[in-house]
Amino acid sequence: MNKNRYKHAQELPLRMKSAHPKTIDTFSKHIQAQLNKHHGSKIILCIGTDRSTGDALGPLTGMLLEAQSLQHFEVYGTIDNPVHATNLIAYLEYIKQTYENPFIIAIDASLGRQESIGYLTCGIGAIQPGAAFQKALPAVGDIHLTGVVNVSGHMGFEKLQSTRLALVYQMATVLSDTLSQVDRILYPIQEQPNVLWWQKFMFWRTKKDLLS
Repeated sequence: MNKNRYKHAQELPLRMKSAHPKTIDTFSKHIQAQLNKHHGSKIILCIGTDRSTGDALGPLTGMLLEAQSLQHFEVYGTIDNPVHATNLIAYLEYIKQTYENPFIIAIDASLGRQESIGYLTCGIGAIQPGAAFQKALPAVGDIHLTGVVNVSGHMGFEKLQSTRLALVYQMATVLSDTLSQVDRILYPIQEQPNVLWWQKFMFWRTKKDLLS
């Protein structure tokens, strides 16, 4: 959970209402432009916890992304296996050791002004997880996607607990659909070469051994 601060971002992020009909297309094109410059592994790191409704934006997005069967992204952080303050550093170390030149898309919930609730942001550069609660965590991400789920200020933790799940789920759906569209735009499935059954099996075994 960050406090809508982007001190590590390289430029001001795009900011759009999650329910706006052009949000998915606008964000996906922005992300695609950055990924076109990168040829390493592509990681989606969904930060948050399922123990708090407001802070569940990341895990919900990760759960929805897993169901999308992305072709060219590895997803970490779901409802079943969340990435949060306690294990974030361990996950970052694992990603660093496992993938060559990883490009990380960081997803996290944020707090902001009343009029900003329901807005999503998409920007270049890292965010600072845990800033809303003064937690000392490393900056994360080459690109960040965040959503304002509630107001910042006094009793922030209690406000997270009372955040409407419907709002968080709707925002997670938009983020999931955005990244799924990026996956299709970058590497259209219909243009991929035919893969023999034994090649698929070997890839599955390798991935299973790596992540077990």
